[in-house]
Amino acid sequence: MKGITTFDQYYCKGCGLCVHICPTNIIFLDKTTTNHKGYNPATINNMEGCIACGQCARICPDSVITVKRINRV
Repeated sequence: MKGITTFDQYYCKGCGLCVHICPTNIIFLDKTTTNHKGYNPATINNMEGCIACGQCARICPDSVITVKRINRV
């Protein structure tokens, strides 16, 4: 199972919970970008590494993460 994970960077407050819980370590806080409130939003550096576990979306306190599962044959 693979996945596509997206972040609503406009509302992400950069708390880092998703970074710490990701089992594949592909999520990071983008220090080169700030959103409208001045936070460094979370992003993914290797979408191919996403296993669609959904842990990041479940732990996000602001529900800014969406995980879409993709079946690859």
